[in-house]
Amino acid sequence: MTRKKKKTILRVIIGIGIALLMIIIIALVLFRNELRTLMSLEKVDDYGMYQMTYYGDYGFDEFLEIGANDDADIEAFVTKRLLKGLPINLGVTGDGCTAFVVKNENGDILFGRNFDFIYAPSLQLYTAPNNGYASVSTVNLAFAGYSKDNLPDGSFFDCFLTLAAPFLPFDGMNEKGLAIALLAVPEAEVPYNPDKITLNTTTAIRLVLDKAATVEEAVALLKQYNIYFSGGVECHYLIADASGHSVIVEYVNQELCVVESEAEYQIASNFIAYDGLHIGEGFTEFERYNRVQEAIESNNGILEASQSVQLLADVGVFDGDIDKLQWSVLYNLTTGYGEIFANRKTNNIMGFHLEMDE
Repeated sequence: MTRKKKKTILRVIIGIGIALLMIIIIALVLFRNELRTLMSLEKVDDYGMYQMTYYGDYGFDEFLEIGANDDADIEAFVTKRLLKGLPINLGVTGDGCTAFVVKNENGDILFGRNFDFIYAPSLQLYTAPNNGYASVSTVNLAFAGYSKDNLPDGSFFDCFLTLAAPFLPFDGMNEKGLAIALLAVPEAEVPYNPDKITLNTTTAIRLVLDKAATVEEAVALLKQYNIYFSGGVECHYLIADASGHSVIVEYVNQELCVVESEAEYQIASNFIAYDGLHIGEGFTEFERYNRVQEAIESNNGILEASQSVQLLADVGVFDGDIDKLQWSVLYNLTTGYGEIFANRKTNNIMGFHLEMDE
């Protein structure tokens, strides 16, 4: 090989190297927030529980301008806006959930919640949008296509779909001390106004976490939008704030209806509570409600964090020999502290803290 040919080959190799370097630099610049987000993903329980911080803008204000009439619309938006073209298939699940709001001995407002269903890996997600409140929420990763045999472990591509998590919260608390959780119910009749934007089950939760500081603001926001229930799983919402005010939001006779509590605590299970209807699923929804009520009232209307955690573990659903409790979370709406654990594993409780905005 002549010297001239060697120099030509060397120039080509150098040129390819420079081009590859430029591509890598451009990719790092364009996707720096996505890469930081995925690098923050951490497995905190072998059952399939993770924590992650979302960096950058996830486009929710943009989404609120168009909304979604069905899951395909949300999939299209998330695919284009967050996943850079990688498709996602949404699949909402919901079954025997229980939630309650109660004070502790110091007067702090505690918000406890179980999510009961078939196996569902979970993600505790931290977000801080520029045009909204910082929050911590719990995401059902089965919604994003993950399962016991397909967890977001290992390679970059294995965890890529977790970038859709801001659109998939099942419960959460924001920096104002506002908390919300969805629970399945046997029926819901939603109103529809063609002049309003439509949201689904979980983006309604994102709306409340990002934009509402009080229960009143949350209800007012929900009234501004149509809602449809992904996967045909009808839901109601337990919402509470740092003042101790709480409500259950239900959709009855094509109206958004609010259930206030006559006590200083409130409990939600899987039955329609509005106007004393008590329409249940015929499973354990009333039994779980009664057990929580008995625990609170037998303790003079208050529960400490340790008692609340144990209560959540105790009322998690068993279906025969199958333990359906996927995660339990306790939010302190006064201090921003909380505890979360997977699958009734009270020997592996993770504490967390969201800085409150006074």
